[in-house]
Amino acid sequence: MNLIAIKMLVGDRAKYLGIIMGLTFASLLITQQMAIFVGLIVRTYGTLSDLGLPDIWVMDSQVQFIDDVKPLQDTQLLRVRGVDGVKWAMPLYKGSIRARLDNGTFQTCMVLGLDDATLIGGPPEMVDGRIADLRRSEAVIVDAVGAADKLARILPNGTKVPLKVGDTMELNDHRAIVVGICNVTRTWQSLPVVYTTYSRATTFAPQERKLLSFVLVKAKPGVAQATLCQRISSQTGLGAYTHDQFKRKTRDYFLERTGIPINFGISVALGFIVGTAIAGQTFYNFTLDNLRYFGALKAMGAGTGLLLRMILLQSVMVGFIGYGLGVGAASLMGWLGRNSELAFLLPWWQLLLSAGAVVLICMFASLISMRKVMKLEPAIVFKG
Repeated sequence: MNLIAIKMLVGDRAKYLGIIMGLTFASLLITQQMAIFVGLIVRTYGTLSDLGLPDIWVMDSQVQFIDDVKPLQDTQLLRVRGVDGVKWAMPLYKGSIRARLDNGTFQTCMVLGLDDATLIGGPPEMVDGRIADLRRSEAVIVDAVGAADKLARILPNGTKVPLKVGDTMELNDHRAIVVGICNVTRTWQSLPVVYTTYSRATTFAPQERKLLSFVLVKAKPGVAQATLCQRISSQTGLGAYTHDQFKRKTRDYFLERTGIPINFGISVALGFIVGTAIAGQTFYNFTLDNLRYFGALKAMGAGTGLLLRMILLQSVMVGFIGYGLGVGAASLMGWLGRNSELAFLLPWWQLLLSAGAVVLICMFASLISMRKVMKLEPAIVFKG
């Protein structure tokens, strides 16, 4: 009977392909939009993902997310170092500085100033050069994507020549020499990332009374990070968060204070509704066209339960094929856009959510058809 159910399904090619196309479109849209949503959210704390060495981030108590920099006085660094349980505390400058390109245009860059002595907070992966070269005069390290795109030198014919080690650039009218190229996690703003020393970053930056963005803290062995955060906050009046807490704080800000969840939620819901409508209607029409055959099987002794299992098998088959094609197409789009500005991240649990959505669509389509079959009279085979 299972073979008969499959033959009935694939026998009507038009409706068979229509059901699969509807489920494929729904699976593609749901998977792709969720993957882009997750990719964007992960980018919001991309800088935090790269700076994994510090246990605790200390900042102004009113900071809401990683890019919401509220500078501190340099004396706050000494106060944090004086808190019991702190192994070391290093300064970090984070700010947006304009770079002047060869063609006269300007490009805003995200500049990270690292502690001059230790260079804690440096790039996670070097493509060319060494992190230690930042100690050279006027030295900077540029991320590979920014060097190849937004900071590239443009020839008269329009060809882009990526920045390389030894090239020079201007940051806020200050000369900078590229001593390294690195790979970094893409950030929310997709700005080129430039690393330099803290003292040099404060020279590049517009003059302000306060320039210290964050204090990076390492806890002594045996000291609980949560306890040390509370101790730093109570003694200095600053905000202190563990690495994971600051990630969560940044993520929650974008989830609660921006329209990202609503916009992508509408796209996912649209994919679900469209997929349900197409698959449900087509599957229902397919069942109507085959009522005569279901009636014949019922007249020959097939029970209602057997007929319902046949419909369920048909639904599972088209659901499996449609889900596979949709997820495969979404994954291919993400792979093709891996070197572009496309924010695409497809974790394993997202595949389960997409599968659950397709299962719901198939269940809805099956229930509509099952209702018709349950009321079917065997005598229908003798009509007309």
